[in-house]
Amino acid sequence: MPEVKDYYKVLEVQPEATPEEIKRAYRKLARQHHPDRHQGKGEAEERFKQIQEAYDTLGDAERRAEYDRMRRNPFGGGNLNDLFGGGRAYRSPDGGFFRMDGGPGAPADEGFGNLGDLFGQFFGGGARSGGAFGGPFGAAPEPPREQRLELQVPFEQALAGGHTEVALPDGSTARIKIPKGVRSGARVRLRPRKQSGGADVHLTFVVAPHPVFSREGDHLTVVHRLTALEAMLGATRVIETAYGENVRLSFPPGTQPGEKFRLRGQGVRTEKGAGDLFVEVQVSVPKDLPAAAREELAQWAARHGLSAA
Repeated sequence: MPEVKDYYKVLEVQPEATPEEIKRAYRKLARQHHPDRHQGKGEAEERFKQIQEAYDTLGDAERRAEYDRMRRNPFGGGNLNDLFGGGRAYRSPDGGFFRMDGGPGAPADEGFGNLGDLFGQFFGGGARSGGAFGGPFGAAPEPPREQRLELQVPFEQALAGGHTEVALPDGSTARIKIPKGVRSGARVRLRPRKQSGGADVHLTFVVAPHPVFSREGDHLTVVHRLTALEAMLGATRVIETAYGENVRLSFPPGTQPGEKFRLRGQGVRTEKGAGDLFVEVQVSVPKDLPAAAREELAQWAARHGLSAA
């Protein structure tokens, strides 16, 4: 029997967790396992998908209630379990049935056979020939199954927003709005068309990483290199933002390697506001310093008490 995923375990929370605790756990794990922070690591990407799937269920009050009912009683009832002498029927999160065991003394692989035979005796038909319950009742309608899709979005397009065409599982296409500043993991639900059989489509945005800018939430980070003298004496540089705009930034004397400087409002822009741009300093040291210059620098360092000798 396939096991029902333990979404509480995926999000590392207790089943009694409040919606706020679930949201905090989701945000923490999503940041930790975000594909942008683990480029080339398939394990992190798969873990990120599991976290999104778990929050998609536990973050919605109605879906969480249904999921909890299924965890307490997979069949969703109890009368049929009693009717089959203690056998169990198991239901999946989308409402479909996994299998039914025949109860004490029944063969392990008997499955739905008992159910079909029983209703065949009651109603003159079998489950195999007349749908889930056979006979005069006909086939029980199966609830529509949710479809899940991922939409890969280039980094620049995620910043600017816009529209794109998406191919749906039923063969049709839909015009999708990409929100300005959309993040990886953001979801949108597409309502079904008549010919799709009534199944909702859950679309998850996956933003491609950028070779220069790294993203966390609506904040961006870019690495900027200074020479050793510029770090020591200070310097003013022009920093190009992710939107192609130039901003002047002054690095004070004594700037340290790894130090970060914040440019407020120069991060990702959304309808609700803008994040910040962090400029992380890397200091480059020349490898081919001429001998005369090295000697002069050593003498200067000695005069100022900076020599290691």
